[in-house]
Amino acid sequence: MLTRDLISQSSPYLHTQVKVYHALQLMSDYHVAHLPVVKDESYLGIISEEQLLHSDDTVAIEELHVSDGSTSVQATDHFLKAVQVAVANKQSVVPIVQDKHILGVVTYDDLLRNTSDFMSLNEPGGLIVLDMDTKAYSFAELNRIVESNDAQITQLNTYMEPGSGVLQVTIRLNKLEISGIISTFQRYEYNIKYYFGEEIYENELRSNYDNLMNYLQI
Repeated sequence: MLTRDLISQSSPYLHTQVKVYHALQLMSDYHVAHLPVVKDESYLGIISEEQLLHSDDTVAIEELHVSDGSTSVQATDHFLKAVQVAVANKQSVVPIVQDKHILGVVTYDDLLRNTSDFMSLNEPGGLIVLDMDTKAYSFAELNRIVESNDAQITQLNTYMEPGSGVLQVTIRLNKLEISGIISTFQRYEYNIKYYFGEEIYENELRSNYDNLMNYLQI
């Protein structure tokens, strides 16, 4: 999915002649803490609510410093680029431009929602997080273990913990009952950091408990 597919049609721009008090009112109305500044539809940069609150509310936006740098993304960028920009700069909106011409913005909430869809977080399935040395990582090996338990990997992400040299591997699966997969990873001495799923062990425990209660009632 490209950033141009996520453009919000409702979020406004700030033209350079707009007064600070008006800009603050727009941010309040649209529940955002940032808005893009434009001149003749050309993107100049972004300005924050915090900066406006520390400015004379009667001056025009053109009299203030507007941050440009890496605050925007190109229309043909993958939407995860916008996520990176939003997180790095703590932006509530990310302007989408084509060359220097602004096409619109995408809000932080929309980015979160699309990230959730991208990672299939709403789909049922288990999740396993492994810690390992980078040299030990092999997607083929992880996939073999999962498929040997009649499951499939639907999403896999890796993250290097800063300063530790430890690679964190997050695996999403297409089934909730993952106790067999957990056992196989343990048998191959993988370090399982945590996991989420509907465990057969819990079902067996409940079944054994119910059988015992039925026996005692005889």
